[in-house]
Amino acid sequence: MKRTIAGIDIGNSTTEVCIATIDQHENIVFKASSDVMTTGTKGTLDNIRGIKEALGKALDAANMHLSEIDKICLNEAAPVIGDTAMETITETIITDSTMIGHDPSTPSGEGLGVGETILITSLKYADADRSYIVIIPKEIDYESAAKLINESDKRITGAIVQNDEAVLVQNRINLFIPIVDEVKYIERIPTAVLAAIEVGGTGKSVQSLSNPYSIANIFKLTHEETKRIIPIAKSLIGNRSAVVVRTPHGEVKEKVLPSGKLSLINEKGNVTKVNIDHGAAKIMDSISHMKELVNIEGDAESNVGNMLKRMRRELYNLSNAAMQNISIKDLLAVDVLVPIDVKGALAGEVSLEKAVAIAAMVKTDKLPMQMLADAIFKELGIESEVAGVEAVMASLGALTTRGSSLPLAILDLGGGSTDAAIVSKDGTVKTVHLAGAGNFITMLINTQLGLNNLSLAEDIKKHPLAKVESLFYIRLETGEVKFFNEPLSPKVFGRVVVCKGNELIPIETKHSLEKIMMTRKAAKKDVFVQNAVRALREIARDHEIKNISNVVLVGGSALDFEIPHMILEELSYYNIVVGKGEVRGCEGPRNAVATGLVLSKVGRA
Repeated sequence: MKRTIAGIDIGNSTTEVCIATIDQHENIVFKASSDVMTTGTKGTLDNIRGIKEALGKALDAANMHLSEIDKICLNEAAPVIGDTAMETITETIITDSTMIGHDPSTPSGEGLGVGETILITSLKYADADRSYIVIIPKEIDYESAAKLINESDKRITGAIVQNDEAVLVQNRINLFIPIVDEVKYIERIPTAVLAAIEVGGTGKSVQSLSNPYSIANIFKLTHEETKRIIPIAKSLIGNRSAVVVRTPHGEVKEKVLPSGKLSLINEKGNVTKVNIDHGAAKIMDSISHMKELVNIEGDAESNVGNMLKRMRRELYNLSNAAMQNISIKDLLAVDVLVPIDVKGALAGEVSLEKAVAIAAMVKTDKLPMQMLADAIFKELGIESEVAGVEAVMASLGALTTRGSSLPLAILDLGGGSTDAAIVSKDGTVKTVHLAGAGNFITMLINTQLGLNNLSLAEDIKKHPLAKVESLFYIRLETGEVKFFNEPLSPKVFGRVVVCKGNELIPIETKHSLEKIMMTRKAAKKDVFVQNAVRALREIARDHEIKNISNVVLVGGSALDFEIPHMILEELSYYNIVVGKGEVRGCEGPRNAVATGLVLSKVGRA
């Protein structure tokens, strides 16, 4: 009797379907496949809407009806959640404008200017034996400001302008001084206090005001005062221009929450503690040496403790399990630099603070997926079951790649987790499921570039970059120049853009193309390359990793334009052949788990 099976792989990002028929002789005929964006969080009842949509697409492609499906097979998997644990400073508050940093897009002049702050209209009353930095509020236009400067006999070493008029002022004065504009809250700058302005040369950033010791030298600071201005100096690193002002009664306050320690717990109850302050490398080294890891916890009232508590709460909402029964089975840590707002400053300055980004995976529990299978049966009236572990099913699907044979290792590069399996010649399978994959990379890009736009971060992850150098050509990140017959939109002129097919998506940030590209590549390497080696070491624990000769890459992230090459380059040191799968000869690296779920039913009722 012929049976029609639908294998459904619910991932963190996509839901994939494979429909096939199996006859009484166990011959299998694949009818159609499809994929849609996963609706809701993986493993929840919200997935049903996406399942129905994906099933509908596949059925339409096969010219079949829902009533023809005899059984639905779901993957067994656990959700993965990513977050960031700040290491030290979580908030820097500047009171009384103690130290102010600013980086407008259109400064003028060059060099460092030090002097006493003074309203430009008060220049005529100033002492002749002092140096001055003039403050030009929005009421004074550039022509009037230039006239007042040219007519003054005082020593003027710089200017702070509220309007976007630095270049207009510079072009009309007889001096060549650093000028910073776009200072929105110029009224906050006190007068008659010492200030320093710096504008870097063409293609250069500020040197003196991004160095705490230079600031200390300019303002004659003590050791303790120098320590307090470090957040400001750090916030100005890489800036084209900067302003630093000191008031006699101001102070910098830091709200500090300890980063805390992770507690790694094994089956015997032994606990290994590792401090977040020691960084991601130390954390991952401790995890790699921890055998039979069953749970990871964080110190109470610490950054990492609060973060893991949030994760556990989310996992609790997903699984309906008791909080005390939720354990974290794996964790991936990555060192990052996160832009933190400097509050009380003049123009939205940020300070780059060291942080540890963490993706954590809950202990695999069949319960959430079984609840989903029961709900599908209730809604669609089709027998549904949780048929197999993702990595095992992915291995079955990967074996449909022409040229593959046993023994075979697979890496399933998904949105939420990196799964690996090795299938020996006798058919036994060893698997491992690791936290951290495509979604974590998106979070890292979004966080480190300060985008606050996950959709844009996803585009940056998936597509190459370019700089729009004129309205008729762009320079790709590879250095190649691409010309256009029609002028490009003025909105993208001078911008770094994402090349998404024929669409150019501008990135609203001051980061250079090189910085964005390096951030993207580093995130991919920190997540997938690290996880690839971790996974292969885990499944080959009884043998040397170099004894694995072939690795097939499957999953949505295997379609990435640079991740497979990164993994290939890394594993080439172990003489391992790596390639993207060709599932069923027509799906590429996708649909491996859904295909494996169908294949698992061959020879079984």
